[in-house]
This record gives sequence, C-alpha cells and structure tokens, in this order.
Amino acid sequence: MILLAVIVVTGASVRLTGSGLGCTDWPNCEEGRLVAELEFHPLIEFGNRLVTGIVGFAVIGAVLGSLRRLPRRRDLVWLSWSLVFGVLVQAIIGKYTVEVDLHPAVVATHFLLSFVLITAAVVLHHRAGSEQPPPRAGSPAAARIANLVVVAAFAVLIAGTIVTGTGPHGGDEMAQRFQLIMTNVVRVHGALAWTLVAATVALALKLRRENAGPIAQKTVLLLLGVEIAQGAIGYAQYLMGVPPLLVAVHVAGALAVWITALRVRLAIG
Repeated sequence: MILLAVIVVTGASVRLTGSGLGCTDWPNCEEGRLVAELEFHPLIEFGNRLVTGIVGFAVIGAVLGSLRRLPRRRDLVWLSWSLVFGVLVQAIIGKYTVEVDLHPAVVATHFLLSFVLITAAVVLHHRAGSEQPPPRAGSPAAARIANLVVVAAFAVLIAGTIVTGTGPHGGDEMAQRFQLIMTNVVRVHGALAWTLVAATVALALKLRRENAGPIAQKTVLLLLGVEIAQGAIGYAQYLMGVPPLLVAVHVAGALAVWITALRVRLAIG
C-alpha cells in the first residue's frame, strides 16, 4: 500500500520536472538502451520505472503471503492477485502513455488507475488484520453517507486530473493539453471539493449522534482535517501559479484524502 502511494508521487515528479519523455521507448529507455543516460530527464523517468519494479515485487509478495496464510482466505487471495493484474495493466498504460506523447487523457487514466490499486491494497491490509469482520460501528444510514464521501472523493480526483491536464505541467513542453478554460475547471474541482467536505461534516455529525465506535469517529475527524489541509494547499498553489513542489505536495495530499476516506468507510463496517 505504501509503495503504491509512493509511485503516484514519483510519477507526478516525472510530470512536474518535464521528464515525461525522458525515455522515449519502453521497456528500454531508448531503442537498444535499457538504462537511462546520465542526464536529468532520462534519469527521473527511468527512476520511476525502477520504482515500478519494486512495486511489482511487493505485490508478488502479497500474493505469496495470501497463499501461505493458514487458514487460506479467498478474499485475501483475490485481492492480492488483483494488485498483480493492476500493476501489469499500469505497465501497459505507461508504455502507451509514452507512445501517445503524454496525451492528458491517457495520463489521467494512468493516475486514476493507481487509486483503484491503492483501494485494493487498503482493503487487503484492513481485512488481513482480522480473522472475521468487526461489528458495524455505525448505522446503515451512516454507511450510506460514508459511501457518498468515497464517491465525492473520487469525483474530486477525476476533476483534479482535468485541471492538471489543462494546466502547465504536462510532463514535456510538447505534450498536448485539454483545450479548456482553466478558471472553469478549477471552479468545478473546487465545488466538488467543498461537496466532499460537506459530506464529511454530515458523516461526522451522524456518527456523533449515534455514539458510533471511537475508531470511526476519530477517523472521520482525521479525514476532515486532511481535507482542510488539502484545500489550503490547493488554493495556495492556484494563487501562486501552481509551482511544481506545491503541486507534488497536493498530489500527496490527494493520496492522504483517498486513503483516509476508505479507512472511514471500512471503520464503519
């Protein structure tokens, strides 16, 4: 789970440093050359590919762990195998991303699929920690609000990729951009983010009124704090002209929001 989050940030660093086409071939860095030359952009892109290899070993380790575990549980086996399949699909999309010269729609797909993989990893980690499902910590109504929180969080992610695909950090000077009005897509992204905050506040109040389990209540308050911090970073990066370092922090914040939102839903049961 940690490595899948790390590779999202390293992948963002490739784009933010303009190194998206630092290696113009795949799996070789260049035609007939596997390893990158000692130049900045190729090394950044090749370094991200090395992280992909480390992630590959990690997900294989998860599969082996689920197969060796006694008693063996089908849900853990399927979840771990889904990570292997997802990493393979990501490698194919990564290759295609280079071939289409970092088209923003393909880059966005690559990014969002990473969050699908992280979802599987979070659920796998949660389920592997107990022999049987814990008792429900909130009412069915609270669970439905938590579902809304997760859906809203993913909508914010999708809108964020459109903002990124419209903005200046395409991974290369020649990369295509969405031909959209930046202020409009930012407004949509911001409105969805405020919707997420409102849903989180509603869930926190609901759990408090129900006197739900302490873990669920603490996790939803943590989520609210992460969302506020992420919003502050988002407004700051927009007002400062989206500096690359702050964008990277915003990407890490998106990971924190998503993982915490999933944790809230899992804590409710």
